[in-house]
Amino acid sequence: MTSWRGGDVLPVAHCVLAPNPGPMTLDGTNTWVLSAPGAHRGVVVDPGPRHPGHLEAVLAAVRARGVDVGVVLLTHGHPDHSEGARAFAELAGPAVGVRALDPARRLGQQGLQGGDVVEVDGLVVEVVATPGHSGDSLSFVLPDAGALLTGDTVLGRGTTVVAHPDGRLADYLDSLARLEELVASRGLAHLLPGHGPASPRPLEVVRSYRRHRAERLDQVRAALAAGARTPREVVERVYADVPREVWPAAELSVRAQLDYLDAQPPLLRDQGMGEPPIP
Repeated sequence: MTSWRGGDVLPVAHCVLAPNPGPMTLDGTNTWVLSAPGAHRGVVVDPGPRHPGHLEAVLAAVRARGVDVGVVLLTHGHPDHSEGARAFAELAGPAVGVRALDPARRLGQQGLQGGDVVEVDGLVVEVVATPGHSGDSLSFVLPDAGALLTGDTVLGRGTTVVAHPDGRLADYLDSLARLEELVASRGLAHLLPGHGPASPRPLEVVRSYRRHRAERLDQVRAALAAGARTPREVVERVYADVPREVWPAAELSVRAQLDYLDAQPPLLRDQGMGEPPIP
């Protein structure tokens, strides 16, 4: 497996990798520095943890592109993406705001929600609501670059957690379907995730995520039929092949899966037909 170090990914996108690697963060959090050619200002997505060295490295990467920071955008409020946002914005300049869906994560008066379009010196960022991993998760489309930034909704390697109870599996499945339709209809060719390497095959990745979720639901049903009675017992059966250090996160996803199955009509639940069709 090739390690991911960030760097220049597209003419409009540079990744600064935060120094917070781990089982849940993979190589670390991807902070994306975005700017259009010839721009005076750019956009920073997910400044990451409040690590002074990282925040200074992000600002240096912005300056290396010959721009100032116009605005900070957050894909969601989990600390490994948002903890350093306010400190970074203050470091970047007094007029720099932080825009997020969650009001608690904002700096300034402007929020952020699906359907918004952010324009900064020729860079267009379209905001897509993609709840599920968390209730406040957003994704961003760069239409001129054919790129999709997904935060933790879709990662560059492995799969993500549906962080129950804030994260909901029904929302997550809807978000994956929305992203698949978006990537296919818009011909997006670059996936820029919140963790792990960028990918030139976003449609393939999103479809694999949908298949994986359907397979996991079948495995959870099988575990319940075999006698599992608690989320932990389901994890022990379904996630036996993953490192135990990620079992607490797996249990969050299992709780989200159990909630989802409980909400299905009895006929669909009993016949194992609650998952969405995979094109």
